[in-house]
Amino acid sequence: MFPVSLMLLLPELLLVLCSSEDDQHICTEKSVAHSRGDVVIAGFFPFYSWEWLQNINDLVVQQQSIQMNLKKYQLLLTLVLAVEEINKNPHLLLNMTLGFEIYSAHCRDTDLLEDVLIWLSGKNKNNPNYTCKRDSKALAVLTGTSSTSVPIGTLLDLYKLPQFTFGSFDPLLSDHGKFGTIYQMAAKDSALALAMVSLMLHFSWTWVGLFITEDDYGVWFLLELRDEMDKNGVCLAFENMITYHTISDLSNDLSIHRQLMESSTNVIIIYGDSKLLLSFILKLGHFLIIGKVWVMNSPYDDVTIDTLSKNSGDNSLPRSWIQSVYCLLIKSDCRDLGHCSYNATLHWLLRHIFDMTMSEESYNIYNAVYALAHALHQMVLHHMEQLPVHIAQPRAFLSSQLHPFLKKIQFTNPVGDQVILNEERKLEAEYDIMSFWNFPDGLGQSVKVGKFSSFSPRDQQLTLFENLIEWPIGITKTPRSVCTESCGPGFRKTSLEGNAVCCFDCTPCSENEISNVSDMEQCVRCPDYQLANTERNTCLLKTESFLAYEDPLGMSLACTALCCSALTAAVLGVFIKHQDTPIVKANNRALSYILLISLTCCFLCSLLFLGRPHTASCILQHTTFAVVFTVAVSTILAKTITVVLAFTLTAPGRSMRQWLVSQAPKLIIPICTLIQVTLCGLWLGISPPFVDRDAHSEHGHVIILCNMGSLTAFYCVLGYLGFLALSSFTMAFLVRNLPDTFNEAKFLTFSMLVFCSVWLTFLPVYHSTKGKVMVAVEVFSILVSSGGLLGCIFAPKCYIILIRPERNSLSRFRERS
Repeated sequence: MFPVSLMLLLPELLLVLCSSEDDQHICTEKSVAHSRGDVVIAGFFPFYSWEWLQNINDLVVQQQSIQMNLKKYQLLLTLVLAVEEINKNPHLLLNMTLGFEIYSAHCRDTDLLEDVLIWLSGKNKNNPNYTCKRDSKALAVLTGTSSTSVPIGTLLDLYKLPQFTFGSFDPLLSDHGKFGTIYQMAAKDSALALAMVSLMLHFSWTWVGLFITEDDYGVWFLLELRDEMDKNGVCLAFENMITYHTISDLSNDLSIHRQLMESSTNVIIIYGDSKLLLSFILKLGHFLIIGKVWVMNSPYDDVTIDTLSKNSGDNSLPRSWIQSVYCLLIKSDCRDLGHCSYNATLHWLLRHIFDMTMSEESYNIYNAVYALAHALHQMVLHHMEQLPVHIAQPRAFLSSQLHPFLKKIQFTNPVGDQVILNEERKLEAEYDIMSFWNFPDGLGQSVKVGKFSSFSPRDQQLTLFENLIEWPIGITKTPRSVCTESCGPGFRKTSLEGNAVCCFDCTPCSENEISNVSDMEQCVRCPDYQLANTERNTCLLKTESFLAYEDPLGMSLACTALCCSALTAAVLGVFIKHQDTPIVKANNRALSYILLISLTCCFLCSLLFLGRPHTASCILQHTTFAVVFTVAVSTILAKTITVVLAFTLTAPGRSMRQWLVSQAPKLIIPICTLIQVTLCGLWLGISPPFVDRDAHSEHGHVIILCNMGSLTAFYCVLGYLGFLALSSFTMAFLVRNLPDTFNEAKFLTFSMLVFCSVWLTFLPVYHSTKGKVMVAVEVFSILVSSGGLLGCIFAPKCYIILIRPERNSLSRFRERS
């Protein structure tokens, strides 16, 4: 669309209409205007429109008459402009001139084809399939909206005449099977539904009403609109199909009024042609400015509106000029021009009656004439290469053979815009968004407040200047139009059976689920290591949990382990200091030293279970525990076997018995320990322990723990240790009653009973606890079992050594024997 001055065109138009007596003027033909040429393009322009009378008091609207729509004469002026530019271009039409014939399209459907049939027949007679115009040079036709293009196109398709439509894009005309000779000059209008829905989404309007025309185009648009709404979560509160009959029926008025008043939506979409839109708005004008937002598909400035004014004299000057131009272009012949009134200047007429900017329809006409000229140029060049120059080209051949060139035509018009007729390669239309400003005294002004370009990136398609929008009376800010208010963060939408998707309930998110934006369909579950806050709108990191040294429980266990290990070391010191006393020598002091050292390590290995777990500590925890406890238990087993050998072996001699008693411990301890080390090695080789996280056992906490890796290997290690303990207990129990002053079989039996009891209790308790408690149970079992061995075996000996030293002598030993 581009501005073009029309000031110099009107005088030239008058010369075209009344140039010489040889021409057939408008007073003797049905045409409004014409111009001669080697080839001619005919146009059927909607110069007439309905006149409506509005009664402001009771809002009654009635059809009064048909009158001329002077704004449509810009179409004629644009055609003159394009034809003159083409004829002055020596490079476009080779030694040919282009002319035109303009007819006024009838308003009534019953008379729509009358002028077309007269034009085809000639001599002002309607004779279908017969023509008196043997020298007719008409090559193509210009038509307006789909209401005129469809019937005219159906007729002209019989003659294979190209038809250019300058009205808005109609997808119904894209059916090339039915309308193979129609070319739509307007940009593709298939994105109108997307543009409307994008506008709804911009203002968060998800609950809208719809009034739509009950015709093929309305049904097509309704399907497109529903599809876009479904994709973007916009719902229709109601939808009404309307016709002219619906508007004129008073009972329907009451029904529509009631529906608008009772509906919760504040936004109404009206879709239809300009005349239907106008009549509908005049009926419901008070809703247009009070309380409701109306979204329409097209302007209605091509319909003449007479509004009753308090001072009708203000319009005398425009009306005089309308009458003058009406007389000049329609009613009068050239001899009666003097009867027309000229009480104003031509400059005033051009500025106040004719728009000084080319409309979209005019721009389409401009491009259509140039498309015809370019196609004709290519066709002439093509046939000049095929036929000898002296052979004439018949008219029928020209019109019927023009389509292949039109279908692939692509050119740049004089203002630099690219023109493409092929709909598959044609760009989508850009839509201007207009806001109707309601000024005082019943006047109004459409103001451009934005645009929509479907071929732009998705987030840049809609451009809107909200500060230019004037909302209806009573609304001071952007209105809301929703069925249900948005579900805020922390809630999710719950659909209501039988209702539209825009009507829903808001349900709080479940435990450990969040929604951080509005209107979420489903809440999102927090990751395992995170926890939903109380508002259910964000996930927080869970607190890491492990048995730390700083915890009271961890500190107590660590102090206990250190104290017990220090006590064991003190016992070892006592035994070393009194190593030559009978009680130390009688109980195999070497085995006692090994047992005390292993018990010290058992106490200290419990410290590996405290603090934040890491890979090294996880590997060392159970392997160290298994090895040192194996050494301790195998030492006790060796002690038990020593007692058995010492009291039961009597043959073959004293020397042999002494050798067996002294060598047995040396074999039992390394063999038993080597087996356990082998099992631990296999465990580490197959699936070693590793650091793991447990996010489910404690609410709000992530437990940092050591995963055992291979549970089979772990239980094999524990099972082997239990086997050694059970063997030691059985052996000690069998020799508990052997007579001797320093016989420790009873103490060994009791110590192993404590050991086995602790670990049998440990297993079910360990598997029933989680987190810190589970680790504490294991550390406690280690300390208790180690303390049981230390107390049961060495406490009686330390009592004799330290408190009753008189009993720790050889003479006392002999007396008791």
